[in-house]
Amino acid sequence: MTQAETLIAAARAAAVHAHAPYSRFAVGAALLMKDGSIVTGANVENASYGLSLCAETVAVATASAAGRIREVVAVGVIGGAMDGTGRATGTTPVSPCGRCRQVLNEAAQLGGVNLPVHCGSAEGDAIRSYRLSELLPDAFGPADLGMG
Repeated sequence: MTQAETLIAAARAAAVHAHAPYSRFAVGAALLMKDGSIVTGANVENASYGLSLCAETVAVATASAAGRIREVVAVGVIGGAMDGTGRATGTTPVSPCGRCRQVLNEAAQLGGVNLPVHCGSAEGDAIRSYRLSELLPDAFGPADLGMG
């Protein structure tokens, strides 16, 4: 399997754990770490909508909590409307929202990488791959604050 296929498969497995009772849209994310391990996350919604967390943010927070935010080397994300069993469906690749692009940028700048971002569909084999700099050009981050 390619890097993209591996990350999309891990993101699909993570999306099964999405808590999305309000939007009914499950998202899974997978971060490839420098050592080859994968850290995942799923979206977690809240009745107070603004407190909801995107899958990418959950995955980055998990990596950060383990002291590994500087080790992220690639990202995979999928999403889709949930069926009656809570499984994500759909054949159109989804990409990270603007907030998640910014959160991913933090990890990328701290790690000194231009992250590959693999956007997949919940079902099927559709994958679109980008560099984070394509999805978030002229990004503001730690380097702009003299950090990094």
